[in-house]
Amino acid sequence: MYMGDTESCCNSKVVLGSEWYQNGKERQKIEVYIKVLNRLRELNVHEAMVSGFDDDLWAHFHRLPTRYALDMNVERAQYVLMHKRLLHIARTSATATGPALEVRLVPVVPVYALANHNKIISVRSASGVSACSNSLHSNSQSEVTPQDSEIQGKMMRHMHEITISTNDKPKLLSQLTSLLSETGLDIQEAHAFSTLDGYSLDVFVVGGWAVEETEKLKHVLAKKIQKLEERSQLKENGSLPLAEQEKIRMNIISRHVIIPTPENGVSTCEASWFRFEKKIASGSFSDLYKGTLCNQDVAIKVLKQESLNENIQREFSQEVYILSKIHHRNVVKFIGACTKTPYLYLVTEYLSGGSIYDLLHKRNTVLTLPPLLKIAIDVSEGMKYLHQNDIIHRDLKSANLLIDKTGVVKVADFGVARVRNQSGIMTAETGTYRWMAPEVIEHKPYDHKVDVFSFAIVLWELLTGKLPYEHLSPLQAAVGVVHKGLRPKIPRHTHPKLVELLQWCWHQDPSLRPNFSEILEFLLHISKMACD
Repeated sequence: MYMGDTESCCNSKVVLGSEWYQNGKERQKIEVYIKVLNRLRELNVHEAMVSGFDDDLWAHFHRLPTRYALDMNVERAQYVLMHKRLLHIARTSATATGPALEVRLVPVVPVYALANHNKIISVRSASGVSACSNSLHSNSQSEVTPQDSEIQGKMMRHMHEITISTNDKPKLLSQLTSLLSETGLDIQEAHAFSTLDGYSLDVFVVGGWAVEETEKLKHVLAKKIQKLEERSQLKENGSLPLAEQEKIRMNIISRHVIIPTPENGVSTCEASWFRFEKKIASGSFSDLYKGTLCNQDVAIKVLKQESLNENIQREFSQEVYILSKIHHRNVVKFIGACTKTPYLYLVTEYLSGGSIYDLLHKRNTVLTLPPLLKIAIDVSEGMKYLHQNDIIHRDLKSANLLIDKTGVVKVADFGVARVRNQSGIMTAETGTYRWMAPEVIEHKPYDHKVDVFSFAIVLWELLTGKLPYEHLSPLQAAVGVVHKGLRPKIPRHTHPKLVELLQWCWHQDPSLRPNFSEILEFLLHISKMACD
């Protein structure tokens, strides 16, 4: 897409979306990308001469936050190739080559003020990224005189720069800084970047290690990081401890958990039926495990005992109640639950295809019109059924749409769902900002039409493969939706009928939005047109 010289490369990005290019920081990001590309070619770096490298380099910059580009020292453009390589190792498999880690010496100039000039000399003149804005571009604050350079040279010393890439996870930066401190390293500088597809790139400048023992430091850190990742993997993906499994099994028997069955309506679960395999997700209040029940793959949501309070228990009971009352091809299937303390858990069918969010944003799947419509129709069928049963989901988003092994999409996660009361009035703010209807954000009375608005944002995701309002924080997006009528930009070549449907569904006035029966009819009409 970005072949050719710098000017045509820049123009290609303008075509992608003028409002995006006009954003100041995004424009700077593009400018840094172009400078890095040109610098690598000036240095005759072989990789930069290969056809398609400019696309590959832009994908690297796009994957990382704008701050990464703004912190980049363009004169050390070759560092970008090291960052790309480490992220590639982290995304594929580091088991054969060890952790995605690089350790190197960098010359450092301490921060100090020149008495006669009152200006700051760069903290670090040779590393790839820097915390001081004037070290990003050599003359960004003031010109460094020959006298300054001489003083810099006299004060120059070397430290180690450590760059690590791994799966992004909560408290990762804290874990890494603790690991470095335990190794006897004095952290002078740290930069943490998270990619759009769930990986981290963390850069540290440290003292406290002999400059001539760089390889030894890398070897020591590689072993420690490997152990850290193994412990994290066991904690995040490993089975629930056997003692905890046994407690839950015994609780299943003592509480007489009700399991719906087609033969006689209900049955009591036996301990021998129940097995945990691995943790597949973790939240603030619960952990989700893949397991088996009667040799059937299941998803087991276990509430964290330390997080239990009256509100959490009430919401959990509400979720179990709703799921136990519904049965539809496009809604996740309820299997069983225990709603009595101390062990609260919910068992549903296990959907091996993952979520629509993962499909779009982690696997970077590009959908053509037929599969896009198929997903939208599946979601509409499920939501139509829920609304007909007076159930409002209130958190409809791509992460809560799961895919079974046959490709059927099902609405899941009813943690904040509600049965519509007689007045039909609710005002509580709940859901996720990027998908949230304006009336929910404003705490105004709302009804089932909030799900229609959220569906429109999901439909836009399916069209673009992008995160809604990706260049705004969730709160900024919410303010824009309410006060400026902000909506995601519809791609120029979108099917006219889909444009019409999007604008209909995310109308500011809830009463003017369609219901899911109308949406389903509309989608089926588009599908028929596409096939003719």
